[in-house]
Amino acid sequence: MDEGKMDENEWRYHGEGNKSLVVAHAQRCVVLRFLKFPPNRKKTSEEIFQHLQNIVDFGKNVMKEFLGENYVHCGEVVQLPLDFVKQLCLKIQCERPESRCDKDLDTLSGYALCLPNLARLQTYRFAEHRPILCVEIKPKCGFIPFSSDVTHEMKHKVCRYCMHQHLKVATGKWKQISKYCPLDLYSGNKQRMYFALKSLLQEAQNNLKIFKNGELIYGCKDARSPMTDWSELAHHLKPFFFPSNGLASGPHCTRAVIRELVQMLDLLDIEGLYPLYRRVERYLEEFPEERKTLQIDGPYDEAFYQRLLDLSTEDDGTVAFALTKVQQYRVAMTAKDCSIMIALSPCLQDASSDQRPVVPSSRSRFAFSVSVLDLDLKPYESIPHQYKLDGKIVNYYLKTVHAKDATVMSTRFKESEDCTLVLHKV
Repeated sequence: MDEGKMDENEWRYHGEGNKSLVVAHAQRCVVLRFLKFPPNRKKTSEEIFQHLQNIVDFGKNVMKEFLGENYVHCGEVVQLPLDFVKQLCLKIQCERPESRCDKDLDTLSGYALCLPNLARLQTYRFAEHRPILCVEIKPKCGFIPFSSDVTHEMKHKVCRYCMHQHLKVATGKWKQISKYCPLDLYSGNKQRMYFALKSLLQEAQNNLKIFKNGELIYGCKDARSPMTDWSELAHHLKPFFFPSNGLASGPHCTRAVIRELVQMLDLLDIEGLYPLYRRVERYLEEFPEERKTLQIDGPYDEAFYQRLLDLSTEDDGTVAFALTKVQQYRVAMTAKDCSIMIALSPCLQDASSDQRPVVPSSRSRFAFSVSVLDLDLKPYESIPHQYKLDGKIVNYYLKTVHAKDATVMSTRFKESEDCTLVLHKV
């Protein structure tokens, strides 16, 4: 990319999360990712560059090792003309969801991440006229905690996502509760997986987005602007699947790599982890100069990765043990919040599939690529918030939902919105 010749009119708004905003190039399969900050919080250019470089290093040295180099795209830090960034910010402002405008795009440093557009096929180049469908799923945490440190019995019965739904609706984050449960999607059982995908379609929230040729055609930008027109979605999807009668039946993979990673690194649950976090905090309060040595803020290099592989659970009372568990938990939190993007494009009838990953269906074939994104390491400072939020989620659920259900529970099966349905093994 030629940073010296940048035209804001060649870029369009693609989407944003809590901490960054993404624009996509109209012709080339690349995106730019900018950091966002509250209006009263400014960082120096050097701090922003290091922040972005840490994201690249963490993806390259840690997440690629855990998830596979074919699925993680790290990108590179680029420096852009400040005038281009300011004009781009003005151009896209009207397209941003109102709920996301509490933070501003960084227009002062000129630094951004340049990444491949994962809504496009990553494996091979295709003719421009060939349509590309991309499904983005944020699966969330797909297991029930097994740690003996868990004090709320309900956490051994109902998954975090399903309990959190009730609190989110009560606080106005979303308008209605989703019936999607991560335990279904990760189960390896076709019936449960189908139910999970159907539930995501019915109430996408921020867990499902569908793109056609890089444009969002289905999904929620925020609670105020849901895109849930099924007729329009069917119109978009018809060219991809008609007259096919769906994907061919056959063997399917029952291994859940992301769930396995989270289970491996989140052995203690936040309840068991928090006292270890406090041990590290007390040490840093006494020896603040050690923060760099402990690699709290990086560098996220090979040595950092190797320390994550120590899965011992015997607490010897040291800061080293506590720090390893804290760093592992940060990586587990990152994996819990990642997104998976699956891009599909119909193969030409005469195209050879010998060297191309292909999904067969009953009457056609799809070339595909799979990518994992949203892999920024969760901040060390967020652990107290996670601890408080965990208690808030469970207490709200116990007080308002479980208590209400207990008063009307009968011995026969009762339909419920929770992940304690008969389908679920808990």
